[in-house]
Amino acid sequence: MLRLSVSATCVSMGLLFMASRTSQHFWHVRRCSLFGQLDNDQLDQLERTSRIRTFARGDTIYLPSEASQAVFFLTKGRVRLSSATAEGKLAILGFIEPGEVFGELALVEPGPREERAEAMAESTIVLLSGESLQHLMQQSSHVSLQITKLMGFRRRQLERRLRGLLFRSNKTKLIMLIQDLLDQYGLLEQYGLNGQVKPTLTPKKLSGIKLSHQDLASLIGATRESVTHILGELQRKGIVQCGRQKILVYDLQALQLESEESEMRRIRDAKTTAETPP
Repeated sequence: MLRLSVSATCVSMGLLFMASRTSQHFWHVRRCSLFGQLDNDQLDQLERTSRIRTFARGDTIYLPSEASQAVFFLTKGRVRLSSATAEGKLAILGFIEPGEVFGELALVEPGPREERAEAMAESTIVLLSGESLQHLMQQSSHVSLQITKLMGFRRRQLERRLRGLLFRSNKTKLIMLIQDLLDQYGLLEQYGLNGQVKPTLTPKKLSGIKLSHQDLASLIGATRESVTHILGELQRKGIVQCGRQKILVYDLQALQLESEESEMRRIRDAKTTAETPP
């Protein structure tokens, strides 16, 4: 009898711990603008049907062809979304940061997923029931509108990237990517990667994210060798400094000028090719 009592107590404590852990992470969901106009009863219902999972760096969160039955809310870490091209190459679609929702297509297309989600760092995720969210969308025009806006925003992001991949040189695409990453993850840095001082410039370093040359290539639809060559050229000109999964930009204006000159050469070469008789 004593063993049964202790066991029951342990189970109860375990359930309380799990409930407390869920509530702790669901606090972030409650503060999300997506659910800002839900009342406490609706939020409580959503919390009761949610689950918490923690993924180690490199863990797969979901794969293409898996059933899309839940929407994911990231409370800690970083997630990479990617898909495979027809040639079998990896194409990175984007990154998810804490406070963002992903996998939202489960709400309108409950079939198999088309992309892969992978943890880039130890990540904690709230799995929100797709069925519960669909019910809330029927109850709340605000939730329905916000989710529609989110899907529209993601679609526009993807369309902009596709236009960039189709009509720009690899050098321009890489520079534009670096500029975008600097806006989101860059920090001003007084020193270079090896501690040297650059007194006439204010370098900006990608401190919030680590990307390999292959990751950069997968983001712009280029080869790793092409990215390595372009970064080496920019480094020889003193515009950037590259370390292991790190980039330090010394001159943002010179970087932009390199992009513009590359595009002018591409347009000039295309015009010359078009004017050349067969």
